[in-house]
Amino acid sequence: MSQGKLTDRQCRNLQPEAGRVAKAFDGGGLHLRVSSTGHKSWRLKYRFDGKEKQLTFGPYPLISLAEARAMRDTAKRELLAGVDPAKAARDARSRRSAERTNLQSAALRWHALQLNRWKAHHAEDVKAALEKDVFPLIGHLPIADIGVPEIRKVLDRMQDRGAVDQAHRMHGRLVHIFDLAIVDELIEHNPARPLKVVMQPVRKRKFKAILRIEEARSALAAWEREEHLPQVKLASRLLALAAPRPGPLRFATKDEFHDLDGAGARWIIPATKMKLERAESEQEAFAFTIPLSRQAAAVAKLAIEHAGPRPWVFPGQYAPRNPMSENALSRAYRTSPAFAGRHVPHGWRSTFSTIMNELAADHERAGDREIIDLMLGHKPEGVEATYNRAAYMNRRRQIAQEWADLLSEGLAPPEELLG
Repeated sequence: MSQGKLTDRQCRNLQPEAGRVAKAFDGGGLHLRVSSTGHKSWRLKYRFDGKEKQLTFGPYPLISLAEARAMRDTAKRELLAGVDPAKAARDARSRRSAERTNLQSAALRWHALQLNRWKAHHAEDVKAALEKDVFPLIGHLPIADIGVPEIRKVLDRMQDRGAVDQAHRMHGRLVHIFDLAIVDELIEHNPARPLKVVMQPVRKRKFKAILRIEEARSALAAWEREEHLPQVKLASRLLALAAPRPGPLRFATKDEFHDLDGAGARWIIPATKMKLERAESEQEAFAFTIPLSRQAAAVAKLAIEHAGPRPWVFPGQYAPRNPMSENALSRAYRTSPAFAGRHVPHGWRSTFSTIMNELAADHERAGDREIIDLMLGHKPEGVEATYNRAAYMNRRRQIAQEWADLLSEGLAPPEELLG
């Protein structure tokens, strides 16, 4: 159709030509496009920054000829002002979307995108933290209306109650949430990012631990003479000898222990029970091997026999089909004259690390520091997946035996722990 002023009748009667797209121009780049299926929409051809571009206004007859001309004139004024009409339209849509999108919905969208790389329990913890500290205060606000003061209110409240470490983690999550909102074209700037300057320093968590071998032996012996459940005493002895994290100890199953009567006694903790990213925890190569000393192997063997037909090496007292409760050991240490106020179950890792590193320094064995870190499950950056499972195994076994010999001096035989 020739270029010229359109009429409503022409717009209504316009049809695709021989099944092909047809265009009817109204002037100034405005035209009505008819697809091969008969769908009609208003378009504007224009040039910006030396390039030919096109902007879609919407369908006809929902948008009338007069409305399309008004939209064309608005776009022309934007061009005169040096503004790209297409970008102005996108920005307007983003503002409208941001006005409809509150922080809670934006946060849940970000949360959903992380589920494939997070472990289920971590995803639950993150969502619970958002529901506790963020959503009640600012979750209802449109994300475009949230600035530094609103986010600071959340973080300050967390820090004021002493949850500094959690506040740092929440700050990081909010940065990611607002970054995603930028990608989604809901906002242009991240108001959470500058708040790093008001975050209080995180004090490194220190578990109470006895750091001298003589005191450690004496306290452990005194605690074992007290009245405690046999499985709790056995768990405590293995925790002290092998220095694992308490979590994998509680959930240890019989099939994780191998060659307890041989020279290669070992405890292989599945990757799913280790502190790993989800992608690593789903790979068998990230299983963690603890070489067991003779003393540790004897305790593990006795604990397995004491557990009977139950799969857990350390079953619960009142619910034997479940593992030992999370607080069983902690409570037994906290209420004991031998350990109260000076040592916690997790402290055995610090005891082992401190004493064996000092021993390595005394004997000028500088390479042992890296191996001791490895024995504690601290995976160095950039190391292959098999590193934790097999590297330096001979030396790890020697250090484990040396530690067990030091700690076991004067302790009762493990059979007496059954009391």
